[in-house]
Amino acid sequence: MSRKPQPESTSRRPAHVTLAVVLQVRDARLQVLLWQRAREPFLGAWSLPGGYLEAGETLEQSIRRHLAVKVDVRELAHLEQLETLSDPARNPSEWELATAYLGLVPADVDPEVPDDTRWNPVSRLPELAYDHRAIVLAGRDRLRAKLSYTNIGFALAPPEFTISELRELYAAALGHEVSATNLQRVLLRRGVLEPTGERREPGRTGGRPAALYRFRSRGLEITDQFAVLRPPG
Repeated sequence: MSRKPQPESTSRRPAHVTLAVVLQVRDARLQVLLWQRAREPFLGAWSLPGGYLEAGETLEQSIRRHLAVKVDVRELAHLEQLETLSDPARNPSEWELATAYLGLVPADVDPEVPDDTRWNPVSRLPELAYDHRAIVLAGRDRLRAKLSYTNIGFALAPPEFTISELRELYAAALGHEVSATNLQRVLLRRGVLEPTGERREPGRTGGRPAALYRFRSRGLEITDQFAVLRPPG
C-alpha cells in the first residue's frame, strides 16, 4: 500500500530556536527585554531576543550567545529553562521548535542595550510576534512562584540592600504589596538572608540608619516547597 504524501511542513525536521524572557525590576516595575524585528514575518513587531540553535551548541550556550551578540546582555544572575513550544503552526513561515529560557538581571545592573531593544513593563506589553506574549507571562508566573518557595530573590537584588529595598523588589515582581516585616521574618527564619553588620545612613529626608542584608547564597535553593506568597486580603 502506498503512503499518502505528507505536507512539506511535516516531511522534514523542524528548525530549533532559543528565546529568552529576561526580567528585571526597573523603576519599581517588573520589566522584560524586547527586541524589534527587522524582517518578516512580523516586521517591526516586538519579540523576545533569541535565534537559531547552531550545530554543536547546547541550548544554554545558544541563548547565552544570542543575548550577548544581539542585545549585549551578559550579566544574568540566574538562567533556567522555561518551556519548549512545538505547535507546528506557531511560525507562519517555517516549522519551528522554540525552547524558552527565563533570565534575571539584578536591579543594580543597567545593561547598555542596542537601539532596537528596550525594556517594557510586563503589565503593559505591546503587541508581540509569534506566541511571545504567552511566553513572557509564563516567565513572569515562574518567577512569582519561585519567589514563594526558593531564594530566587537574590537574582533580582543587588549584593547588599535594606529590607525596605528588598520589599520593593518583591512587590514589583509579585504584583502586589508585601509587608516588609513579614518578608524579613520569613526570609530570616528560612535562613535566606543574613545581616552584613553594616548600616546605610539616611538620605536627605532623615530617619534612622537602616541595617543592610545580603542573600546567604547567590545560587538557587529550595527553601520551603509548601510556601506561597499571596496578595493580601
